[in-house]
Amino acid sequence: MPSNLPNDINIEVLLSYYPEGQLKVALQGLHKRNTYNDIIETEEVDDVLHVKVGRNSIYNSLPEYMFHPIDRFDNLPAYEEKERFEEQIEQQEEEIRKAYLFFAPIDVLLLKLHADVRAKIEPLTAGNVVMQQIIGDSLSEEQKQNRFIKLLIPFLPNCKLIRGNRTLITLMLRKVFMEEGLAIKPKNEKRQFTDEAPRYENQLDMTLGEGYVGDTYSETVSSYEISYWSDEECGKDFLHFLDEVEMLRLFVKDYFLALEEELTFDIVHDEPPLRLNDEKFYNYLNYNTNI
Repeated sequence: MPSNLPNDINIEVLLSYYPEGQLKVALQGLHKRNTYNDIIETEEVDDVLHVKVGRNSIYNSLPEYMFHPIDRFDNLPAYEEKERFEEQIEQQEEEIRKAYLFFAPIDVLLLKLHADVRAKIEPLTAGNVVMQQIIGDSLSEEQKQNRFIKLLIPFLPNCKLIRGNRTLITLMLRKVFMEEGLAIKPKNEKRQFTDEAPRYENQLDMTLGEGYVGDTYSETVSSYEISYWSDEECGKDFLHFLDEVEMLRLFVKDYFLALEEELTFDIVHDEPPLRLNDEKFYNYLNYNTNI
């Protein structure tokens, strides 16, 4: 018996988890405001889950006159109008019940087809896999095999929302590095940059367009310290790690940073201060000298 079902779950999800014969579906029709959840009510009877679903049956899409007299409430005798009205209501309810039962096998078959289609396309839609492939179409095979970029690819469908938001970028990078057992610490700082190809000529005259404005400028940089360096890790694989981080830096800059914004990763040695021993040793020399 499922409990605490999400409000937006639909019947196709349950159909994929229950074997045939252990789940029975009854379509109850749509609410006039379409505010019902897809699954209205669940009840377990003799180890079978009965589910009432807020969807229309084939019966609901067909003309009313195919199942009910359209003049049912016309020309009722005035002296027995109340009794005859209630009688007609009961007859109509019985006709509705029989109509639902008649179309139930077809309705359930259609639901199963929906569930089968959902199961086939779920691997493509889960995590926006198709969008990931479209957005990351220009990535090289080396980038796709990068262990850090692999963890960032699922964020590609949201790159428009993340781009330029340093808080989201920090959370994203922190999650990725934590998956690899590494810790990072963000720090925004001003750095000096030199333009290797200055836009203006180096001349001190007043000609418009040739005024020298300098080739050095300062800019706020998103910088992250990576706590990596240790005797065990700083071996032959360290240079490969540097290449991986540089490839990651360029990937994040291309997809998640604002235009012309810079990003740096600083690898730091993060270990406790060196101490010889935490214990105290006493040595007594002549003249009761205590060291």
